[in-house]
Amino acid sequence: MKNGVFITLEGGEGSGKSTQIRLLHQALSDAGTDVLMSREPGGTPQAERIRTLLLQRDSGSFDPLTEAMLLFAARREHLVDKIWPAIEKGQWVLSDRFADSSRVLQGYGMGLDMQVIESLYQMVAGEFQPNLTFIFDIDPEMGIGRSMKHLKATSNSTEATEDRYERMGLSFHQRLRTGFLEIAKKFPDRCVMIDATQDVQFVHQRMLEVIFSRFGVRGKEARYG
Repeated sequence: MKNGVFITLEGGEGSGKSTQIRLLHQALSDAGTDVLMSREPGGTPQAERIRTLLLQRDSGSFDPLTEAMLLFAARREHLVDKIWPAIEKGQWVLSDRFADSSRVLQGYGMGLDMQVIESLYQMVAGEFQPNLTFIFDIDPEMGIGRSMKHLKATSNSTEATEDRYERMGLSFHQRLRTGFLEIAKKFPDRCVMIDATQDVQFVHQRMLEVIFSRFGVRGKEARYG
C-alpha cells in the first residue's frame, strides 16, 4: 500500500465537500492521474446498503455504539473491496468522509467513548491512515442552512432523503465543529483546514496547491458551474 494516495474530505453538513470532491476528481483525472472518487458510509454495494439504513429519515434512531459498529462494518467493506485494492495498484482514492467523521459524529456528537471508536478503528483498519485530510470548516448554522436548502431541492416523493443528521439540532452540529477543529490540531501533518465560506473556485485552487506541495502532482484546474 505504498504507491497509491488516499485523500479524505471531512467537515460539517453544508460545507461543500461533495462539490469539491467532484472538482478535485476532475482536476486530477484531466491531469492524467488514475483516481477514484468514493464516499462514506458507502463506496461499495454492501456499504451503500448500510448507508441507507443509517442516513434516511425513516431509519429511526440507534444507540451510539450500534451506529458506530454499523459505520465501521461499512468502512471495512469499503477498505477491503475498494480502497486497499486501488492503492495497491497505485491509484489515488478520494473519499467524502472517512474515520474522522466517526470520531466526530459518534464521539463528540453522541458521546461515545473515544477509546471505543479507536478500538473499532484498529480492528477494521489497523495502522492505515489517509495520506491527507482536508477539513472544511463552516459555522454550523450556515452549513445546516445550505444543506437543508439542497435537500429540499433534491428530495423525492418517497421521502428517501438523507437528512437524519441535519435534523439533530444546532447544538449537535456545534459539537461536531469542535471535534473537527480538535482533530485538525491533533494531526497537523495529515490535516489541512479549509475555510468553507470562501468562493468555490478559490477553495478548489487552494486544494490543488496543497496537493502539489505534498505530492508534486499538479492538477488541471476544473471549473465550477
